[in-house]
Parts: sequence; structure tokens; C-alpha cells
Amino acid sequence: MIYGSIEEADDYFGERLNTDVWAASNDTDKFKALAMATRAIDRLNFMGSKADPTQELQFPRGVDTDVPGDILTATYECAIAFLDGFDPNIEIENLAITHQGVAEVRNTYDRTFALQHIRAGIPSATAWTYLKPYLRDPNYFNMSRVN
Repeated sequence: MIYGSIEEADDYFGERLNTDVWAASNDTDKFKALAMATRAIDRLNFMGSKADPTQELQFPRGVDTDVPGDILTATYECAIAFLDGFDPNIEIENLAITHQGVAEVRNTYDRTFALQHIRAGIPSATAWTYLKPYLRDPNYFNMSRVN
């Protein structure tokens, strides 16, 4: 299962710049990218509960009957990032680099700060902005009393 469809993603990317990798991909790869994006999104901790406890995906939630447009947009943005070569393992490994240099050019990174979307496995900062309003506060916990 995936959020959205290849046809809806084609429409979305038809109105967006820098989508050559999507246009050049075949439907099989597009579907795989959408499936990877859906899995990455569904690993997040969302507010509320599924609309139907037996549904496979995290959305729709609550009383909604449809997947919100923001979730679809985030899925498409993640999918194109995956098609463009984003590899979460490489990105996480790159976060561990403290010094990098070639000849006289050197880079140093502050590894005490890691981008939230990379830590969460989301390949696109744009997608993260669409997903963030739906996420549960990481400091939230639910406590109930049982007799």
C-alpha cells in the first residue's frame, strides 16, 4: 500500500520545478519510491489514532476518511528524493564526520546538531514541513490508571 498514486504524483510533479528524475523514471521505480516514502512516513509517531484500527497505513486518522493533502505532498517529496539517490544510511553516516579536507580546503561540522528530518529518516526538508504538524510532541506521554 502507498499514499497517493503514481498518477497523482505525476500531476503534482507536473506543476513543480526540478523533477527530471521523476519524469525519467518508469512506473515500477516510481511505485517503489512511493512505497519507500510511505514506509518512512508511517514510522513516525503521529497524533491521534487510526480512523480504523485494522487499517494498514497510519492515515486516515481520527474521524477523517481521506488521507490529508499534506501527507500526500510529503509522500511525493520523499519519493522524488529517494529516486534522486537519497540513502538514509549514507546520510546518517555523514552526520558522524567531524573533519573533512582536501588539500587546503577543510570542512568541520557541528555534530551536536542533526537535522530532525534526517534523524527521523525523512529524506526531504520540504516533506518534513508538511509532516511536522501531524506529529505527536516527543515529550508527550499518556498515563492512565488501572485498577
